[in-house]
Amino acid sequence: MTLQVVAFYLFASIVIASAVMVILARNPVHSVLWLILAFFNAAGLMVLLHAEFIAMLVVIVYVGAVAVLFLFVVMMLDIDFASLRAGFVKNFPLGIAVALVLLAELVLGIGAYRAGALNLGAAEGTAAPIPMTSNIESLGAVLYSEYLFLFEAAGIVLLVAMIGAIVLTHRDLRSPRAHQDIGKQVRRNPDEATIMTQPAVGKGVDL
Repeated sequence: MTLQVVAFYLFASIVIASAVMVILARNPVHSVLWLILAFFNAAGLMVLLHAEFIAMLVVIVYVGAVAVLFLFVVMMLDIDFASLRAGFVKNFPLGIAVALVLLAELVLGIGAYRAGALNLGAAEGTAAPIPMTSNIESLGAVLYSEYLFLFEAAGIVLLVAMIGAIVLTHRDLRSPRAHQDIGKQVRRNPDEATIMTQPAVGKGVDL
């Protein structure tokens, strides 16, 4: 048994175990941590397939952004675990129905795969990998040549989304509600800031 086979079974088993623990973990924070472990091992599988670019995307995008975002959101929210369990029991029949539909689709897909692949035509060869280069360099050459317009359009869409998020969360610092007026606090009359009273026993204070 070669090292590649051992690494494949190791990564695959950890991915499956982590995915199961994501579902079975009672604590949402633990579920997110198991999900991060699954992403890392999925990236390891991509490396074994010589798909370094996809492995890098899995680690940077899914682990570095999505999973960490989930983790912060789950940790900042006040989650009522009792209501979560009650909702799980309430929606259990619907979940079983969805699982059966997905199982039927999986069986249908396996049957269609065994019946034979679809004839989609022969490859033109225009997007063939460049000799003596990695797949990342080949992918970059294709993106910045044939698909340059679509690549730039996707970047503009992401830029517009980022600007929209900044505009929605922007606050005017010149507004008096945005910060304290330190000069006004310093210029206040100390005699009017506090009032010393000596109330009698059993009586309140008049405001």
